Amino acid sequence: MNTTAYTIHTDGGSRGNPGPAASGFVIDGPGINRIEHGEKLGVATNNVAEYTAVLLALRKLKALLGAERAKNAVVHVKADSELLVKQLNGEYKVRDANLRAIFLDVWNVRLDFGSVTFQHIRREQNQEADRMVNAALDGELTPGLDL
Repeated sequence: MNTTAYTIHTDGGSRGNPGPAASGFVIDGPGINRIEHGEKLGVATNNVAEYTAVLLALRKLKALLGAERAKNAVVHVKADSELLVKQLNGEYKVRDANLRAIFLDVWNVRLDFGSVTFQHIRREQNQEADRMVNAALDGELTPGLDL
């Protein structure tokens, strides 16, 4: 079985918590052009924005690869949200009902890949995804990501 590794950096943010929110991600890997995306979410919490970024990124990567190639893909998701990473790694329970629904969506889409790992990184290591969040919040991005 041939496996191919992809790296996804994700971030989410809310100005007000809850307040105007956005998600951003950057996808890198062989055989695809680097994807940088930020998207406004309306009013949401920081945690909802963080989870939504992971969900959007995994859906985008699956769409790019197709179902068959995704089955063999190894995906490394890197995020600066310790809560998100610990919940997705099963270290913390997901108590918030709003997060639980998105958590289940992420959990289900991750099953479409060979493997998906979640790693907590420092904010300084996540500047590109953060830039996408802020660009979306500031209205600097053109909407439209076909998922």
